[in-house]
Amino acid sequence: MQKSLLMQALLKFFAGVILLACLLFIPCGSFHFWPAWLLMLVLFVPMLVAGIIMWLKSPELLQKRLDAKEKEQEQRFVVKMSGLLFVLAFVLAGLNWRFQWILLPSWIIWASAAVFLLSYALYAEVLRENAYLSRTIKVQDNQKVIDSGLYAVVRHPMYAASILMFLSMPLILGSLFSFVLMLAYLPLINIRMKNEEKVLESGLDGYADYKKKVKYRVFPFIW
Repeated sequence: MQKSLLMQALLKFFAGVILLACLLFIPCGSFHFWPAWLLMLVLFVPMLVAGIIMWLKSPELLQKRLDAKEKEQEQRFVVKMSGLLFVLAFVLAGLNWRFQWILLPSWIIWASAAVFLLSYALYAEVLRENAYLSRTIKVQDNQKVIDSGLYAVVRHPMYAASILMFLSMPLILGSLFSFVLMLAYLPLINIRMKNEEKVLESGLDGYADYKKKVKYRVFPFIW
């Protein structure tokens, strides 16, 4: 069981590495796109480490994270549109570097990499606090409302981390155009959150009271 789970995770991991490399370096027309190497470093090294830790300590959580088949129609729409958005943003970043349209300063690239790593740490803390996290929206057997730690501050700390990660990606790549395009992720994630809360409120005991207790969804005093 654990060996097959490891193989499944590794296949998805290396498929992601190859796909991202193609989306960045083919439009760029060169391997001298150093921000792309930086993005792949800060993205895939922590991902590999986190995956190994989950495989060793919590294989059930790793399996949940690998399950990406959404049942909700709204969620399938969000997943498809998000995927298209990422493809366009990465290709645009490669073209931007190739033709030198508007290149952001190096300090913005490095600062964005730091923000990305901090958001990864936030993401890891969310995984530690909530063993019910999966990539699909559903109420699991024996699931309970988590209202401590980061969940005492905002209702969706995982989405807070993902927003910071996804908006920092185009800045790591030095592409202002890709950043503007990636802003479309915000209304998409808002649709996902609203649908998720609808599912949780109807199927998870105590979630309606939790919503009254914790007012903000992703960022305190902002959203």
